[in-house]
Amino acid sequence: MSTAKRARKPASQSESLAEGVLAGDRRALARAITLIESTRDDHRREAAELLETLLPQAGRSIRLGISGVPGVGKSTFIEALGLKLIEAGHRVAVLAVDPSSQRSGGSILGDKTRMPELASAEAAFIRPSPSRGTLGGVARRTREAMLASEAAGFDVVIVETVGVGQSETTVADMVDLFLLLIAPGGGDELQGIKRGIMEIADLVVVNKADGQLKDEAGRTAAEYQGALQLLRPRSPHWTPRVLLCSALTGSGVPEVWEAVGAYRAAPGLPGEIAARRAEQARQWLWQEVQEGLMAALKADPAVKAEVAALEARVKAGDLPATAAAQVLLRAFLGSR
Repeated sequence: MSTAKRARKPASQSESLAEGVLAGDRRALARAITLIESTRDDHRREAAELLETLLPQAGRSIRLGISGVPGVGKSTFIEALGLKLIEAGHRVAVLAVDPSSQRSGGSILGDKTRMPELASAEAAFIRPSPSRGTLGGVARRTREAMLASEAAGFDVVIVETVGVGQSETTVADMVDLFLLLIAPGGGDELQGIKRGIMEIADLVVVNKADGQLKDEAGRTAAEYQGALQLLRPRSPHWTPRVLLCSALTGSGVPEVWEAVGAYRAAPGLPGEIAARRAEQARQWLWQEVQEGLMAALKADPAVKAEVAALEARVKAGDLPATAAAQVLLRAFLGSR
């Protein structure tokens, strides 16, 4: 059979998805993220191939992390901001991390229903993903989903965290700018916010600054500005700002984006952001190694043979956890 007549080798799933993603196809991007989030071994291999293909076209977006307690209006704010950005010619991807169902592991909420206007825009992509218990308010594969979104041509990628309280700092290790959204009425809420999340905030935005809450929002902003002055900023090149906005009316939303631009243009910040991204990639490497080793350890037959008895002894108080861990590690390493 001649070369001309020889059947063309069918494209793999990762190859066909990569073509669609690089062409800006939102459905292909959604399927790519589904593949990336899968825990099946064959899907993990295909996802690795996909990401390797997409990586050269990623990294050109503005990465923005947004957090805040439930009820602060994160989805309303992100929709208002996203629509303004689309009007200005941007393409916006929102990676919204939702709380997980304890039964199914799926998302309890759905940001497409909470951002209906933005979800219907051609220049927007919204992907809700269940946290599945991952700490830090982000999903297990948020980093990879971000790279895929960038490769698809979205030049602003917003990561919306679960917003469960004080464990929201992980998102700061995968974005360029971290925005903390708060509601009017500092007082007890200010006392309840841990110092850690305030120290990593590059912008603090007081939402719902409208109607009867407008004056209260102004007082809250003043309280937070005073609190920030007592903390060491994350970057020596940037002093965190406190802004007011109303996501409901749109007031102050353009000023928030202007502050994002001022942050990125501040002397010394472009180089710092590049160095931060490089460090984020290094941390991602070791996180993958750690989680891969843990998965291999739990699946190892020699470990499985020991683990039930050792767990029982640890729970009964007959054996220290450190000693039990050493037994499991020796079993794992001895089986290599």
